[in-house]
Amino acid sequence: MNATEPRCFALLPCAGSGSRAGTAQPKQYQVVAGQPMVRHTLAAFAAVPRIARTLVVVAPGDATLQDEDASVFVVACGCATRAGSVFNGLKALLEQGASAQDWVLVHDAARCLVTPPLIDALIDACLPDAVGGLLALPLPDTLKQATAGGRVAATIDREGKWLAQTPQMFRFGLLQEALAVHAATGFAGITDEASAIEAAGHAPLLVRGSAQNVKVTWPEDFALAEAVLRSRHP
Repeated sequence: MNATEPRCFALLPCAGSGSRAGTAQPKQYQVVAGQPMVRHTLAAFAAVPRIARTLVVVAPGDATLQDEDASVFVVACGCATRAGSVFNGLKALLEQGASAQDWVLVHDAARCLVTPPLIDALIDACLPDAVGGLLALPLPDTLKQATAGGRVAATIDREGKWLAQTPQMFRFGLLQEALAVHAATGFAGITDEASAIEAAGHAPLLVRGSAQNVKVTWPEDFALAEAVLRSRHP
């Protein structure tokens, strides 16, 4: 990639508490397969040459990540919401030299099973696209609508429905503008970058991800992540 072409940056929101995971510390720092989950995530992005720089957004006062290499920057500008952390992270990267036309790949720190080929596949698909897109998978299971009492209210047609994953890749300027509209409401209803882009009237590209690219959320997910990572590096 020459100097005139847009660059690709990675942004990892890493300020969450991970309360659903049942861990004593934020789940992104839980040790899995010998090291904190976020280290596996960072290693995957480090193996993609087209990523110019990775920025990790942590909570104020979080000094856990202090020995990163020159391509990784840690900024303590995290917020109570994921979207707020991403919004602040975009500002930090722009202050460090990114431009509005550069691309940013936003990825969950706790989605530690992402692989360099998946990241490359997303970049390949999005670079020529006018909007950008996200890794996702067609919904494989029957989808149920629940009542407040925990019973089935309806079966929902799964045709055309996808499970959103990360990374999600958009141009800095487009994503920053899309998020800024929702800043005054605390980013209410913005659950990922694609939802902000959709609210701005755009249609992100769906790029097929992997069933292994799960976000570690529940206590039982740690064993799955451990098994997958151990199988990759026996």
